Amino acid sequence: MKAVDTNVLLRFVLRDDERQFEKAAAFFATRTADDPAFVSLIVLAELSWALRQRYGFDRSRTRALIEALLETAELVFEDEASLSQMIAQADRGDIADHLISYSAQRAGCSTTVTFDRDAVKTVTGMELLA
Repeated sequence: MKAVDTNVLLRFVLRDDERQFEKAAAFFATRTADDPAFVSLIVLAELSWALRQRYGFDRSRTRALIEALLETAELVFEDEASLSQMIAQADRGDIADHLISYSAQRAGCSTTVTFDRDAVKTVTGMELLA
């Protein structure tokens, strides 16, 4: 199994650089359910952030894209069972913020401190650093 970096997924889903898209497409064409590509939670957080901040995707479009990736047999995701449940519940807030909070909780942290007031309102486990 090989893992993918955020930029490989971005080039593949956005097709905004034809040369890199072709390389990413060729790589994914060689993946199978028996030899999938691994996608870490960090990659998903970066992907979500880039889609929203750099490419102007709204939350629902970002979530739909990630849900489609989750259903791809040629991809396997870190902590996939929990991730699927989290994405389904992420109708509010940024997916990246949910992933950050989830990773912290999984590591035994009581909360994640942030300056992001919106995240505090929408993501369980986020606490405003005042």
